[in-house]
Amino acid sequence: MPQPLPSKEASLFRQLVKNYEAKQYKKGVKAADQILKKIPNHGDTQAMKALILNSQGHGEEAFALGKVALKNDMKSNICWHVYGLLWRSLKNYEEAIKAYKMALRLAPESQNILRDLAHLQAQIRDYEGYIESRQKMLSDRSQLRQNWTGLAIAYHLNGNYKEAERILTTYEDTLGQTPPKTDLEHSEAVLYKNTIIAESGDVERALTHLDTIIKNNLDRTAVLELKAKYLLQLERHDEAAKVYTTLLDRNSEYRPYFDGLEKALKLDRSDSTSIDKLTKLYKTYADRNKRNDAARRIPLDFLKGDAFKTAADEYLRQKLTKGVPSTHANVKALYADPEKKAIIEQLVLGYASEEKSANGSVDGKPNGDASGPSEKSVLLFLAKHYDYALSRNLDKALEYVDRLLEMEPKNVDYNQLKARIWKHYGNTEKAADLINFAREYDLKDRYINTKCAKYQLRNNENEKALETMSKFTRNETVGGPLGDLHDMQCMWYLLEDGEAYLRQNKLGLALKRFTAIADIFEVWQEDQFDFHSFSLRKGQIRAYIAMIRWEDHLRNHPFFTRAALSATDLFIKLHDNPDLAKDGKPDLAKLDPSERKKAMKKIQKEQEHAKKAEADKRAAAQAKATATKNEDGETKKEDTDPNGEKLLETKEPLEAALRFLRPMLELSPRNIDAQNIGFKVYLRRNKLLLTLKCLNAARELDAEDPGVHENGILFRRHLNNLKEPLTGPVAEAIKKDFTSPAADADLKALNEEFLKKHPQSPRHLWRGYNVRYILDPNSKSQNEADLQKLVASSSSIAEAVAGLELLSEWKSEAKVIDAYREAAAKKWPQATVFQK
Repeated sequence: MPQPLPSKEASLFRQLVKNYEAKQYKKGVKAADQILKKIPNHGDTQAMKALILNSQGHGEEAFALGKVALKNDMKSNICWHVYGLLWRSLKNYEEAIKAYKMALRLAPESQNILRDLAHLQAQIRDYEGYIESRQKMLSDRSQLRQNWTGLAIAYHLNGNYKEAERILTTYEDTLGQTPPKTDLEHSEAVLYKNTIIAESGDVERALTHLDTIIKNNLDRTAVLELKAKYLLQLERHDEAAKVYTTLLDRNSEYRPYFDGLEKALKLDRSDSTSIDKLTKLYKTYADRNKRNDAARRIPLDFLKGDAFKTAADEYLRQKLTKGVPSTHANVKALYADPEKKAIIEQLVLGYASEEKSANGSVDGKPNGDASGPSEKSVLLFLAKHYDYALSRNLDKALEYVDRLLEMEPKNVDYNQLKARIWKHYGNTEKAADLINFAREYDLKDRYINTKCAKYQLRNNENEKALETMSKFTRNETVGGPLGDLHDMQCMWYLLEDGEAYLRQNKLGLALKRFTAIADIFEVWQEDQFDFHSFSLRKGQIRAYIAMIRWEDHLRNHPFFTRAALSATDLFIKLHDNPDLAKDGKPDLAKLDPSERKKAMKKIQKEQEHAKKAEADKRAAAQAKATATKNEDGETKKEDTDPNGEKLLETKEPLEAALRFLRPMLELSPRNIDAQNIGFKVYLRRNKLLLTLKCLNAARELDAEDPGVHENGILFRRHLNNLKEPLTGPVAEAIKKDFTSPAADADLKALNEEFLKKHPQSPRHLWRGYNVRYILDPNSKSQNEADLQKLVASSSSIAEAVAGLELLSEWKSEAKVIDAYREAAAKKWPQATVFQK
């Protein structure tokens, strides 16, 4: 039992709790100190003070005080509850659950403890425990609908659809009368019940149930979508077609409704008879509404030949006459078909000619508006057309955009397009200058502002990019513009910033940005806590289930994958070469006395300059922090490692890499780059079974991937060179699952066969050359010569850059690298990456 308090102190304690709940931490600490002054060992007060200290960012002090509180009163449910909250703040959920359960044992009727325990079990996906907690909450307060729904959710997430449905039905049976039609919670609950029935596999019964709720349900669109889906699954095509028609009457621009209608009408896009029917169907919808885009655009996907030319001519004329800037974006997906790409190019070039000849319109007769496409919209389309990857001719694209700029030199869109063309040339410097020039024509436009920052980062101008972004950030916050970008979770900027620092070999700052992205994803994971109770209170059940399932695959997001691959590769390099942790600083021990003296002076000057800059920054940050303090004195935590030096100096880089690698392998198992880099990490950690797992997973995804070939050879080489042969289950598993290359295979011969198999693929040849170098370092000169010849057959700047990076890995001589740069510069004369 908690220690009793005199009436005055008891009143103060109640006020202390209210202060904590209202986030009035300064007042709360004052009240706690008043109680502890009279009763120094009062565990509950110490626990509440610990909770406030933790909220103020004093984690270590809070944890120490929490332990003291628990020692003073082991039988207090408040002390155990707070101890659990402290563990939860450290993300040690297992210990937090133990503390909650202990608190619940001391106060079995406490709804607060039970609720926190249930939310934590849902957070870590302990659905068995979640069911148990929800059952207890229901038995304690069965009059609340959200407790019934919460238990149904627990069963549903655990895969027990039958029990989840039974719980919801039982509650419905307890209702004395049917809730009014305006009852949003009831409307959502019965629709949620319907989705449970459908997910259990009983689609027929789900449809029957849907028919009973369709009239009174508030989410009419969702009901119709589910009905159409169920009818289609049950192959009741005529009825499904009617429902999809109803949905299209409500929204005729939503493509999935058209897709559903096509399936319901059994129309096959590869069949000529079906194509005629499809054409008539879409014409019907197009004729109903002159502004309908979907009904005019979708037929371009399945029409061919003259029929496509007629439809494309009509579509393009309508859009270009109106001057719709997104016309090219609407049709560029058609470029995957070379015939359609050629027809579109022919048509638009015809529009650009002085006379509307048969080359520009079907049968020499213009379609649509008699005025025809405007000159500017046609030139803009052609500039984008020739800039697009599948129809790229940058010289022509530049010619068309220059004609546009002659007409409107200050047009932001035209200048931005010109910058993009130069980006595709590979000239990042000119692209950044041009888009900054475009930005200055409209300083209030956020879009062009962020595009400009992105181009500047691609040109490795980090400071300029931050200055550009500062035009739209809250610069008075702690940390300035960069701090605000962190607060806003502006991941695209952090990612580009990190990659720019990586290109400049500023590894600490690069790692700092990649870690910031990982932190953001952890925040998103933590944000679930707010919705475990909120969604039930508001009755938004289906949205909650969708959120839970989305969170389960959170880290397969492209931003996380890009950051994780870069960070993991960086940690591998740190493991292979610990000197990289010096972040560009020379190894003084290897220099002669005169050079060492110069280097030391240079380092000393840099350190003094850095100290002064850091002191100025800290002073400015402190001033901002003081200015932005709230009434309780809360301030944002100071970043003790702004340049990522501590991250870079980790003693276990491969262990640190696992923070990025594990989520990728778990949530993006079909990402072959993740599997290949996982192989590298686990091979270096000598985790052979995990190494083999990554290799086999990559091989299943693409057996011809060059990384798979390289890793297979390296794994066999590693096994052949073990100091002691493998024994036991590990040896048996590897012998069974790793058969290619064979144990007695000639690895050099296998690699040469691989090179002959892919004579026209730079990606495969580079990996093959690297394997040849690893197997035989004496082949370095031959590999360098072969790599030099390969530049001419490279199809992109990125491929050529990969070859340049390979030469750096081999530590080739400067003259070899310069010769490679010259050869690449001849093919891409505008690309800045090959300039010295």
